[in-house]
This record gives sequence, structure tokens and C-alpha cells, in this order.
Amino acid sequence: MRIGAHVDQADPLAEAAARGAEAVQFFLTDPQKYNSPKPRADAELIRASELDVFVHAPYIINVASPNNRIRIPSRKLLMAHARAAAELGAKGLIVHGGHVGRGADLADGFANWRKAFEYAEKDGGLPLPVLIENTAGGDNACARRFDDLARLWDAVGPFGAGFCLDTCHAFAGGEELPGIVDRVKAITGRIDLIHANDSKGAFDSGQDRHDNLGSGKIDPELVVAAIRASGAPAIVETPGGVEGQTADIALLRERAGN
Repeated sequence: MRIGAHVDQADPLAEAAARGAEAVQFFLTDPQKYNSPKPRADAELIRASELDVFVHAPYIINVASPNNRIRIPSRKLLMAHARAAAELGAKGLIVHGGHVGRGADLADGFANWRKAFEYAEKDGGLPLPVLIENTAGGDNACARRFDDLARLWDAVGPFGAGFCLDTCHAFAGGEELPGIVDRVKAITGRIDLIHANDSKGAFDSGQDRHDNLGSGKIDPELVVAAIRASGAPAIVETPGGVEGQTADIALLRERAGN
């Protein structure tokens, strides 16, 4: 059980060390812009580190969108970030499940996800696992409700898609946390990473607002139970910088018996 944190991209190795982390996650570019990653001067050091390295794709990526001015650049950006993450020895590229927008047919979003994987195969294939993350809200979201997640997995599962379970997103998205790992695995067959976050928003609020463990609306024992049951690495994406995240990592290690 390896536990770490999402950190600033400037010097992720130093940030991980400051937190005593065994895993680290970071962006490669501004998460709100369509920027392709550039080679990193510390790439060799990151590859050689003993950390479990994960890269989070930009939030702006939405391969499910029916708008081709969003969907097509999103596909290209996903490939660019996948290749850059693989160059760093990352174990996975996390990308949000996306949405189709109010009034659109969610079935089109699932079909567009499938096309994104087909596009990737035609473009040389994905060099590392793409881990689709459940989301807290959004109009016609592809990965908020688990009944929709099952439909998404019908489309992308055959391509080897991975899954990242965010505890805040699940809770705020209206999915009960007790037994959640079994419910997810019954759909996806796998959980590759846990985003171990508390929630400022109430259950089923649709609010993507992370909080430090024990400070929000989620019983920390439910987060610990999800980590134990999944056997996956865990990343805290919580506020408070080094101090706040170090405390969250310590809480998870103590209660999970790590």
C-alpha cells in the first residue's frame, strides 16, 4: 500500500520527499489549457526514483463531448500527455470521465470515448494505462453515477482502460462509500488508483470540493476501507500544502496499518 500526494509540477520529487510520500501525482501543463507537454529536465531523475509516479491529464480534456471543437483537440491532447507521462515512467495517466452537456444524449458520450481509444490505436497506441476517474457532477456526466459508468465500460473496457476511484467525487456524486470497491470492480474489473479525498460538499451535492481527511463530510474510516479493499496506491489531493497533505498521508498510514 503506497500512499502519496498530488503536488506542484515544478519539482515533484522534492515535494514528495517533503511529505514522506511513496507515490506522487502532478500535472505536466496548465490543467485549464490545451498545451502539449514539453520535455522535462528532471525526466531521468523521475524515471529513476522509487516513487509510484502518476500524471493527471488537464481538466479541459473532454473526449466525450459532442462538440468537435472540444472533442478532437481533447483526443490529441490526451495522446500528447500519455506519451509525455510514459517518458517519465508513470504508471498511469488520469483523465476525468467527461460529459456531453445538458440536453445531449449520454450514449453519444460513451461512443465518443470508444472513438478516442480507437483514435489512439490508429496513432500508435497508448504507451501507458489511461485511468478514467469518476466525477462529482456535471451535466450528463459519463462517470458520475455507476449505472452510467457501466455503460461507459461497455465501450472502453475492451481497450484496457483503467480506473481511478475518487472518494470525494463518489460521495458528492451520490454513490455510497460502504462497499464501493466491490461495486466498482463488478463494473470495471479493476481499480488502479485511489484519490483519497474528503468532501466539503454534502452527499449527492455534485460539488467537487476536496477537504482534508476528517475535516469534511466523509468518515475517514470509509476512505481507509476503500484503500484496503482495492489494494491500489492512494493519492491525496487535499488542501493545506505540505502540512495538510503530510497529516493526511500519516492518517491513512496509521489507520490502514501501513
